[in-house]
Amino acid sequence: MSGMTTRPDRGGDPPSRPADPTLPHQAGAREREVGVPPAPASGSAPPAAGPAAPPAGSAAPATGDAARTPEVPAADADPAAAAERTPDRAQYGVCAFLALVGGLVILEATTRIGEAINTADPVGPKAVPILLGVLLLIVAVIYAVDVARGGSGEPEAGEDVDLASPIDWRTVLLLVGAFLVNAVLIDRLGWVISGTILFWGSAYALGNRHYVRNLLISVALSLITFYTFAIGLGVDLPAGVLQGIL
Repeated sequence: MSGMTTRPDRGGDPPSRPADPTLPHQAGAREREVGVPPAPASGSAPPAAGPAAPPAGSAAPATGDAARTPEVPAADADPAAAAERTPDRAQYGVCAFLALVGGLVILEATTRIGEAINTADPVGPKAVPILLGVLLLIVAVIYAVDVARGGSGEPEAGEDVDLASPIDWRTVLLLVGAFLVNAVLIDRLGWVISGTILFWGSAYALGNRHYVRNLLISVALSLITFYTFAIGLGVDLPAGVLQGIL
């Protein structure tokens, strides 16, 4: 009869059953039939790597001259880093200048500035310049200590600044000339006129070419500072040729 299986008790071969992959002996038999090599047993150690293969992630050992060449420290190889450790002795000149200005301000306040005109004022006109002089001396000392310890300021790194450009001596000389003219004329012409020349000359030296506007602003600044010192601090700046008018 077709389509019917033969029972074992009636003779004939038993029907074949599919191998169960969950049973070890049946899975091995199935692999041998197909020709797949058996998988290694769980828990077995992987084969050891050959002696010539370096460990994963490690660099190959250096050979020849590379192994005998000593490494140069980064601080010694970089001349800029070595220069930073050397104190910039030119900064001591700035410290000396600040100390000199502070000493002159204190000397001027204690010798030439008179007592307060208003007896109800407990501070007087000497307090502010003396305070400024003391602060300048403190800044000079702190600056000198920082320079001695190797401190240095970082160079300007603006995108519109050329660090390799030379010094603009014309601008420097014009500014120095404006201050010298103010120092020479302040007693003869008075602060209002000499201060106007100082402010106008400084704006011209720095590149401002609005002559009339700068003149008006300079006169206004001179008058404001003149009356601020006279009324607010009790210090009379030289009036010069404008004595009796101001």
